[in-house]
Amino acid sequence: MHILDIAENAVSAKADLINISVIVDEKRDELLVIIEDNGIGMSKDLLDKVKSPFTTSRTTREFGLGIPLFTASCENTGGSLDVISEPGLGTKLTARYQYSHIDRPPLGDIAETLYSLTLMNPGIDFVFSARKSESFLYDTRELKTTLDGLPITHPEVLSFIPGFLQEGITQVFGGNDT
Repeated sequence: MHILDIAENAVSAKADLINISVIVDEKRDELLVIIEDNGIGMSKDLLDKVKSPFTTSRTTREFGLGIPLFTASCENTGGSLDVISEPGLGTKLTARYQYSHIDRPPLGDIAETLYSLTLMNPGIDFVFSARKSESFLYDTRELKTTLDGLPITHPEVLSFIPGFLQEGITQVFGGNDT
């Protein structure tokens, strides 16, 4: 859910390219989740306060729990969450988890998350890379080029994407809920 939440924040920040990487380094006992966008970015003042649950850029409420909960999730495993952002240049979040830690949450259904992001935001490009002993890349820019004008929301394309994502993610992570 953290990946979906941060990607939705990037959409709200007017990003048109969102990169999501999931890297398992068993030698370092580390799981990295990196989410980077080319949206409007954050001011230094907002960036300094972003890990506080009483900080949000939204006008509909006075608190934001996404980044504070993501931070706590990382820290519960001895990891950390780093946020780098600059106005006009976008934002990059790097979540570090101890891979073998008993409190590390599973990734969940990452294929469904990516499918939903693609379906709900056809004008935004998503690049997802997964790496463990194998690697997998899902890039909607490449997909759109291959489609040669056929919309990414075409029913045949939408029926292809989930299987493609699941197959690639299973190839990398072996079907377990990394």
